[in-house]
Amino acid sequence: MPTTATAASTITVDGRTVPIGQARNLLEVVRASGVDLPTFCYHSELSVHGACRLCVVDVKGRGVMASCSTPPEAGMEVVTRTEPLRRMRRTSVELLLAAHNPEGPSCDRAAACELQDVARKVGVERVRFKPMGRDLPLDRTSAAVHRDPSKCILCGDCVRMCAEVQGVSALDFAHRGAATTVQPAFGRGLGEVDCVGCGQCARVCPTAALIPAPEIEPAWKLLTAPSTTAVAQIAPAVRVAIGERFGLPAGAETTGRMVAALRRLGFAKVYDTTFTADLTVWEEGAEFVRRLRSSDEGPLPLMTSCCPAWVKWVEQFRPDALPNLSSCRSPQGMFGGLARRLLPKALGIEAKDLAVVSIMPCTAKKAEAAREELRSEGRREIDHVLTTEELARMIDGAGIRLGDLEPEPFDQPFGMKTGAGLLFGASGGVAEAVLRYADAVLGDGSRRDAVWEEVRGPGALRVATATIGGRTIRVGVVSGLRNAGQVLDDVKAGRLALDIIEVMACPGGCVNGAGQPRPARGAVDSRTAAIHRADRCEHRQNSADNEEVGKLYKNTLGEPGSHTSHELLHTTYRPRRRIDDLDLLLTAGEPGGKLLTTVCLGTSCHLRGSQGVLRGLLDAVDAKGWGAQVDVRATFCLEQCASGPNCKIGKEVLTATTVDKAVAEIGAQLAARPQG
Repeated sequence: MPTTATAASTITVDGRTVPIGQARNLLEVVRASGVDLPTFCYHSELSVHGACRLCVVDVKGRGVMASCSTPPEAGMEVVTRTEPLRRMRRTSVELLLAAHNPEGPSCDRAAACELQDVARKVGVERVRFKPMGRDLPLDRTSAAVHRDPSKCILCGDCVRMCAEVQGVSALDFAHRGAATTVQPAFGRGLGEVDCVGCGQCARVCPTAALIPAPEIEPAWKLLTAPSTTAVAQIAPAVRVAIGERFGLPAGAETTGRMVAALRRLGFAKVYDTTFTADLTVWEEGAEFVRRLRSSDEGPLPLMTSCCPAWVKWVEQFRPDALPNLSSCRSPQGMFGGLARRLLPKALGIEAKDLAVVSIMPCTAKKAEAAREELRSEGRREIDHVLTTEELARMIDGAGIRLGDLEPEPFDQPFGMKTGAGLLFGASGGVAEAVLRYADAVLGDGSRRDAVWEEVRGPGALRVATATIGGRTIRVGVVSGLRNAGQVLDDVKAGRLALDIIEVMACPGGCVNGAGQPRPARGAVDSRTAAIHRADRCEHRQNSADNEEVGKLYKNTLGEPGSHTSHELLHTTYRPRRRIDDLDLLLTAGEPGGKLLTTVCLGTSCHLRGSQGVLRGLLDAVDAKGWGAQVDVRATFCLEQCASGPNCKIGKEVLTATTVDKAVAEIGAQLAARPQG
């Protein structure tokens, strides 16, 4: 039975008694009372920053306090609305507006600008302060996220998201005072540092200083080109979020109307990425079974490869784990390979006239589509990737009223799906789909269509144990890259035993991708629930029962893991430099004819002792008097991570380097140089 709140567990908010409950700060209690205090820098999943000062309240006996950083104490008397508080909030917003470089209607957030929304709520009618007028260069180096530092208000949301949730720290504060900025390391662009493209920084940015890399205009050009036949694929998570942009509740079913809208926009065919999600289960499931049966087929745990931000994270931060990654492309990538091979003939067009556009909830899919591995015959297999938000803008821009459209079906055969494929839209969905498939092909089939509650639910890590075909299978589900790093550490140290690990970079999975409409509180849970409902509503819940996938194997692919399957549905990975093309000069002077020697200090080489090699090499160069002939530098990757520590001397890359080995090579190259 519910208990009655007592004075020992309540505070007073604007004269009303409110229970403290599990609230971590006054802000949460105030919001629970029905008062939605404005904030820019507060997100429940991040640490408290207290920078914007919008959530100030007046606590009796203590004065004005920031509610986000004040723990609730029983008996507190809190007032949220006084004239001094309103003046403080207005002044804070005016200062933010003065620091922000607006673009009016052309701003990416013009229709949903948090800064303008808060300004209206707190009653700002004019800005009394002189605009800073910063005109800083745009950063368009990343295929996933673009950055406009002129719009940054230094709230720090992106910095904390990248560090605390993703563990990447691609952005941080730099300089001091009025010169303070948020930027990547060394003043580089986002595409030149260790950003993985997840876009979660853009999801929490309130001012469009960070946005998904825009592709609306090139998509329009494809749709209006007379010789081009454009087709679209739609990811599972898009259908449970796009309705929010048109006034529908989170999780509202919009699939059929979205298909109709895409045809109105000019797409010749509209396909469902859920089809290739089912295909991914066949391929990845077969790969998993092969690894279970023989270590020669690859190491365990098998790690899913559906999330391109996670894949890039492994390439950059944990290249030693690359053999554990499934070689399967993501469902988007699989669709691209199939489309280029099969659709020109099916549609009666020249291959050069086919354009493929993806509708994705994610910014990392933009970067994935640009990868060299997803090119065939000299061109990208996926021409453009539009986010859910970008599609909504195109629908709006075309004057199409989504709510008035009659639902239409997907085109076949790439429109057939099962509930298991739809589950890819939420954290735990890939693992659940693979478990159902494994039970169908290895087990007794008793849980082939079951709901595996063990891999669902909240939490950064969920572990499930299933007995299938007489074998115990240990499954781990992780969301958020920082959490993924901890899981890999635990597996490597023997603290956690797993056979398969599903990782999604975005907390909660694709439903919370950076390309989705900015979610109101509770929206992500509603989207996830809608994905689970859609699974139950499908006639088939197991990817093994997708008849069109079966026909595809019979007519084109042969069998899972075949040569043709690997050609169209699989890919390769490689270690990647975390900071692009950057060396650190560690001896005086410019190279100017000197023998350039670089030692990798990347994570893998560092763990193998490259720091000691670097120190020893510097000492040896000094002791031998080579300072006038040799420049020693540190670098961050020579792309030989499995065989470090690595050192590059001139054009020669040494692996498993020791100081003696490097000194001998330097001596040999110096001796071979022409004298005089």
